[in-house]
Amino acid sequence: MKLDFSNTAIAYQHASQADLRRASALFGLLASPRLVSIGAALSLWSLKWRLPVKGLIRATVFRQFCGGETVAESRPSIQRLWQSKVGSILDYSVEGQSTDSAFDQTVDVALQTIALATQEPGLSLAVFKMTGIAPKDLLQKISAGSELGPEDQESLEKVRTRIRRMAHFASQTGRSLMVDAEETWIQAAIDGFAREAMQEFNRDKPVVLTTVQCYRVGRVAQLQEDLAHAVAHGYHYGVKLVRGAYMEKERARATAEGYASPIQPDKQATDLEYDACLRLMLEALQSPDDPGRVALVVGSHNEGSNQLGAGLLLEQGWNPMEAPVWFAQLYGMSDFISYSLSQSGFRVAKYLPFGPIGNVMPYLLRRAQENTSVAGQTGRELMMLRKEIMRRSKA
Repeated sequence: MKLDFSNTAIAYQHASQADLRRASALFGLLASPRLVSIGAALSLWSLKWRLPVKGLIRATVFRQFCGGETVAESRPSIQRLWQSKVGSILDYSVEGQSTDSAFDQTVDVALQTIALATQEPGLSLAVFKMTGIAPKDLLQKISAGSELGPEDQESLEKVRTRIRRMAHFASQTGRSLMVDAEETWIQAAIDGFAREAMQEFNRDKPVVLTTVQCYRVGRVAQLQEDLAHAVAHGYHYGVKLVRGAYMEKERARATAEGYASPIQPDKQATDLEYDACLRLMLEALQSPDDPGRVALVVGSHNEGSNQLGAGLLLEQGWNPMEAPVWFAQLYGMSDFISYSLSQSGFRVAKYLPFGPIGNVMPYLLRRAQENTSVAGQTGRELMMLRKEIMRRSKA
């Protein structure tokens, strides 16, 4: 089956002409690294000094890439997406917290998103960032193998309790909970927490899913080890495959601290690693007659990877709506992939970030920087948007 990602009438069926023009103007700005750099610095400076810029941010990047500031504000976007059978993954995009009250607030909001799934059929997956529920210095100590003091041990148990609360509720409501990946210097701790949760909650079904960033070297080997561990210990292994979102920061830190960069040398190497991981996971899924104990989220904006994943799934005899496989893209991006996959019968979900504007700025800045650094991404978005604007104008 050859999927057609070029039909803009399908891709933008949900968007008004004004929506298309606004998105086109925004991606036009994102195409300039210099403008993105200046805009990011001005935004952070303005928010720090409490200048009245939230309205401008809300009307531009926030509107394009986020659902709202609260769960309730995001609900119209969830319902609009589901009209085209595109699901949502509500992501409370607040990270880098530092107090127990803030960590517990993140858990409470995540529980709200899972609870909403009992009322909204478009919500089947939930997600959280470990830095939203755990001190970053604790994650760094665990990742480095440092000895933990009494306060660290107390903090560690609080983190485990928070994860268990979310995973238990997801299990009770029949939903899956994804643990996002973050920077490499804290990722070992995140991987450890995710594995603990999978061993506890994934006995009968894939409740908890970890995340693998394929712009890191050695991810095929990691997946092979993870799959072997799941088989040996008798639990379902769930994973979201992404390319990654911290490339510039990772390379800068490696250079500054004098260690080998953990990031693939170029986009081609990243693409090869991603597709190899995708093949490995779909091979582990096996066939509907003899299914493997795995679940997969194909988190990709790459047309080739989505085509590969969809094709292999069908080749193995799966009805796409019955397989434990989702195809996911970020809200506000790659609608030509999301809506085409959905129309062809695959499970599709949009990552729908939400949260207070000031708190989600790190996420929004990563989106802006990612669009300037990923070869072809912004150009592809612009081309498709302008194609649909032109098509409607002629019609």
